[in-house]
Amino acid sequence: MISAFEQYFTSLRGKKIAVLGLGVSNRPLVRLLLEFGCNVTGCDRTPREKLDQEVLDLEKAGCKLRCGDDYLDGVEAEILFRTPGMHPAHPAIEAIRSRGAEVTSEMEVFFSVAPCHLIAVTGSDGKTTTTTLISEMLKAAGKKVWLGGNIGTPLLPLTREMEPEDFAVVELSSFQLMDMTHSPSRAVITNLAPNHLDVHKDMDEYVDAKKNIFKFQRKNDTLILNLDNGITNTFTGNGKTRWFSRLGKTDNGVCLEGDFITRDGTKVLDVNEIAIPGVHNIENYMA
Repeated sequence: MISAFEQYFTSLRGKKIAVLGLGVSNRPLVRLLLEFGCNVTGCDRTPREKLDQEVLDLEKAGCKLRCGDDYLDGVEAEILFRTPGMHPAHPAIEAIRSRGAEVTSEMEVFFSVAPCHLIAVTGSDGKTTTTTLISEMLKAAGKKVWLGGNIGTPLLPLTREMEPEDFAVVELSSFQLMDMTHSPSRAVITNLAPNHLDVHKDMDEYVDAKKNIFKFQRKNDTLILNLDNGITNTFTGNGKTRWFSRLGKTDNGVCLEGDFITRDGTKVLDVNEIAIPGVHNIENYMA
């Protein structure tokens, strides 16, 4: 049986693909697209004379480069892989879209083709710690774990090595989530507060971006939320919603009782065993 990964990339053969941003995370994507016979253009604001050797090697491998201040002028493509660092409604992206390009991202495609269990974490604070903790707990339980998103190695090029029983644990920013149309089977939101409003047009857009982590979940999927946070405690998932609370009890999740974290009434961890300092890290462990 041909995997979803092979089906997707085989369908791109010969197509004009633009990759926006040639930082470390997108370089494996460019190599992958070239491997499958795509017509790839790499777009980056860095002037050509300041490009490092790895990017120049991509050019030698067949990637056409557009560099400097006008790197997005007149770009035409059938598919555009955007960088998470640029708003999906940026005028340059809208112009490329208006010329017929489908706009996607490395993470969006990964979520659509990954063969393994998907766990994703977002939030205003604590998402890196929580993502790492989940990864380490799974490893300690004997699972094979792939750590990615904002941390770790880009996961899409590694998809061919993944098995159905593996776990991919990813940290997702609001910028990555803004135009996502897939959600993981297990989603975690640590907390939400005003953040990145220099890029997002307002708080509503920021919150709506975060909601995409569970927007496309199904009835058997699980959403983990912070009951103590004034924004996340208003959310409801499409499947099972589980709560964690440092300040009060919840009968549907995890809470703090004295010196113990309890889950559904059962003691699971003495908080004195948590080596990472700070009360906020108790919440990260509960998540």
